[in-house]
Amino acid sequence: MSADRLNGSARLAALLLVVSTLSACGTATVVKPSGGRTAHSTPQTSVAKPGHTAVVRRGDTLYALARIHNITPRDLAAWNGLAEPYTIYPGQSLRLYPGGSPGRAPTTVVTAPRPGNAAIPAPAPTPSPTTAIKSNISWRWPADGALVGRFVGADVTKQGVDIAGSSGQPVRATAAGVVVYSGAGLVGFGELIIVKHNDQWLSAYGHNRKRLVNEGQSVKAGEQIAEMGRTGTTRDMLHFEIRYNGKPVDPLLYLPPR
Repeated sequence: MSADRLNGSARLAALLLVVSTLSACGTATVVKPSGGRTAHSTPQTSVAKPGHTAVVRRGDTLYALARIHNITPRDLAAWNGLAEPYTIYPGQSLRLYPGGSPGRAPTTVVTAPRPGNAAIPAPAPTPSPTTAIKSNISWRWPADGALVGRFVGADVTKQGVDIAGSSGQPVRATAAGVVVYSGAGLVGFGELIIVKHNDQWLSAYGHNRKRLVNEGQSVKAGEQIAEMGRTGTTRDMLHFEIRYNGKPVDPLLYLPPR
């Protein structure tokens, strides 16, 4: 696995904790804080806020959110079970206190919104990535082709499945939703699309030859959203992920048998 793919995997996990954000299909070093958030210095000690969470918005980084809430980046990552490079994704809910910390009922903390960005409600607790839970979503296969890569929960470069195919082959939305990312900003995933199905569920589609949808666009289940390609990889294939509350789960636990 190339360093680019490893770094891209961490970013998809920061696009699906920085869009960076499906943050990822992927992983990368945390980027510098986004513009407009440099007024806070990096805290040396953490001030926990029991019962509070913060919702990640597009462009946020873990470092920036840690400064804003007076928490060290390492503590914020540890409290949310994030391994380096600490990737986050838009819509993800970050706990501002250690696990088991006593306090009030959870309260969502949303930093000042940017134009065009709406607050997203705090999602439910995250299950084990190897445990199938009821999603109330009728998932369908995003592309035809042989399965050439499987989900490995402990491997940040294998947070989904790879489906082999041919250049230009249709890539379809696995379920109805809204496109929250359409671009090529994550190294190792090429032309990438992320679809939000509800407050908990996202799907990601990487290595496309061409993206056919834009951010903010609603898509129907089975609608073509891209053409298969090999951007960010060495063969024509689709890298596909399903994420629950930002955490990757094995797509094969949700996709119908074939």
